[in-house]
Amino acid sequence: MLPLAILGFLAEGPLHGYQLKERITALTGHVKPVSDGALYPAISRLESQGRLERWPEPGAGAATRQVLGLTDAGRAELARRLREPTEVEITDRNRYFTILAFLHRLEDPAAQAAVLRRRLAFLDAPGAGFFFGADGKPVKAEDAPTLFQRGMGQIARATARAEREWLHTAIAELDGASGE
Repeated sequence: MLPLAILGFLAEGPLHGYQLKERITALTGHVKPVSDGALYPAISRLESQGRLERWPEPGAGAATRQVLGLTDAGRAELARRLREPTEVEITDRNRYFTILAFLHRLEDPAAQAAVLRRRLAFLDAPGAGFFFGADGKPVKAEDAPTLFQRGMGQIARATARAEREWLHTAIAELDGASGE
């Protein structure tokens, strides 16, 4: 998720490491704030892979700051990751939201719609549930043993219903844009 967020934000324009960290934190911070210990090694890996470059720029004070930008290989990798998200990037809501944040960078409406169709198929697949009755078998959320677990189910159903509605609308719009 972190390399994808780095590539996505740098596709919008060059950034200093601190600016990049702020944007990633704004996107994912409520879930998992990005630490320097995770961010800078990820930047170094992308740089060693030829996907981003850095150059010095005078800072506000005396210190020189490093600016990060995408290379052509970085843009190609971003496009590949958006076009072909992994299964977990479709099924995990937070990873999927990272894909969704940058999906506009994939210029082909048919390819964008294909990603959304994968998410819709995941949402439409029957789920086993994660609450269990006294007999140890999964139960529907509305039959969960506690008020709070039933609340989780109700919230999840409402969220999934809203997401399905948006997905159907977005796919129809993208299909119209691609001529399908």
